[in-house]
Amino acid sequence: MKPFPIPVVPMLGPGSQPEEDEIVNYIGSPGAMEVFRRPVLHREPASPEALAKARSFLNRWVDLMEETPFDSPKPPNMSLLGEDADTLVEINELLGQGEVSVLIEGGRKVRVQETAFAGVWRIQADREDGGLAQDEIEAGSMPQAVIRALAQRPDTTPKDVAEPPGLMNAPALLTELRDQSASHKPGKEAHVVNLTLLPVTPEDLEYMGVCLDRGPVSILSRGYGNCRITATALPHTWWVQYFNSMDQLILNTLEVGDVPEVALAAEEDYADSVERLREWISTLETL
Repeated sequence: MKPFPIPVVPMLGPGSQPEEDEIVNYIGSPGAMEVFRRPVLHREPASPEALAKARSFLNRWVDLMEETPFDSPKPPNMSLLGEDADTLVEINELLGQGEVSVLIEGGRKVRVQETAFAGVWRIQADREDGGLAQDEIEAGSMPQAVIRALAQRPDTTPKDVAEPPGLMNAPALLTELRDQSASHKPGKEAHVVNLTLLPVTPEDLEYMGVCLDRGPVSILSRGYGNCRITATALPHTWWVQYFNSMDQLILNTLEVGDVPEVALAAEEDYADSVERLREWISTLETL
């Protein structure tokens, strides 16, 4: 697993995109949809004892996943804070790193990284002294920390900002988004505004970015290319942007709904990860 923090890049309209030298270089070419790749051990285990402890931890973890239904109100969760440093290094290597990264702000900063096993998430938060206040793994479509951050944010509406010259459709779109946000219920199909296909001016995009502001959650998903997802300050409303291999924006949408599906693990992912973890642990028994 790569070191934290996860460099999630929020995108909200013109002027908010990083300059070329600021674009994080960990984003690879999107290409085709990613397929499962078993984590690769890049070195010899720190010690047989550490590897044995790591295998034991993963065995307990996959047992817990198998016992718990997908998206249970009490999802599988195990803390890593009690593990010694050598065992923790082995667990990090064995879980690997997956496609989705999340950054939660607006209070204590929480970093979430999907492991190589879809629907299995690593969650970390720091203490003021720099140590870890939270280090755990959780399984489900999206960690509860993300859902709580969205539920607990203030019920805000777009800012009242003076309309600049050059606007075309931004005022009407903001009214549409407010109405959809107010009527949204959990589980309802997302309402999507495709800005790429609409006649909008640069002034429209900039104005909407200022009005909608940012919410507490930013997501980077690399499963179908580079998709950058930012919660806005308007409840249930997300700015979703897809980029090609040259980091050029190819699809720009606003979605009113639950967490966008491109960032979520599905029930079949959960079942598949249980099976693959069992196979991976069996392989480790030969090491």
